[in-house]
Amino acid sequence: MKKGILFDLDGTLWDSSEEVAFSWMKALEQRSDVEKEITMEDIQNVMGKTMKDIADILFEEYDSEKRQELLEHCCEVEREYIRTHGGKLFEGLEETLKELKEEGYHLYIVSNCQVGYIEAFLEYHKLGKYFDDFESYGGTGRPKGENIRLVADRNHLDKAVYVGDIQGDYDATMQAGLPFIHARTGYGTVNADVPFIQKLSELPKTVKELLGE
Repeated sequence: MKKGILFDLDGTLWDSSEEVAFSWMKALEQRSDVEKEITMEDIQNVMGKTMKDIADILFEEYDSEKRQELLEHCCEVEREYIRTHGGKLFEGLEETLKELKEEGYHLYIVSNCQVGYIEAFLEYHKLGKYFDDFESYGGTGRPKGENIRLVADRNHLDKAVYVGDIQGDYDATMQAGLPFIHARTGYGTVNADVPFIQKLSELPKTVKELLGE
């Protein structure tokens, strides 16, 4: 019986909003044709959305071509900054991942982020050894529900659960046909009666109750 835990990244495993906002401001300062301020709160408010939706929200005053151009520029600067500075891991992350691996769970990440973002998280914080696979919106161009299903299927999981922090994560998990655990560590609420954790250290017990021994 192969059991998997699929994780959202932002708001579930770490908070990189301050670092992302800083890198985006750094990127926009390089553009003489743009006067725009991006705050940490702005970034937190769009965490979990697809890159296209983020561009539409944060650069709404520009046409679609300019939005995409600015998004690509900001993401390029962000990738390098996150790769060399990381983000803020939630308390007990590595200890929890280690415990889950020791208990026989296979671990994965599915995020709506750009290509290179999950890789930067794993590389900077040296957490790659805990995860078997990952997928992103940037990698497939598919919505999160399809990517969750994709990762579960290609890793031949008999039982799996998705852990996320916002309503969009719950909705995507329902589309993928998996059970959901709400990480109340993050950016949002979920309008459903689902198992939840207040801190990462509670996850092994919650997963065991949900998926069984």
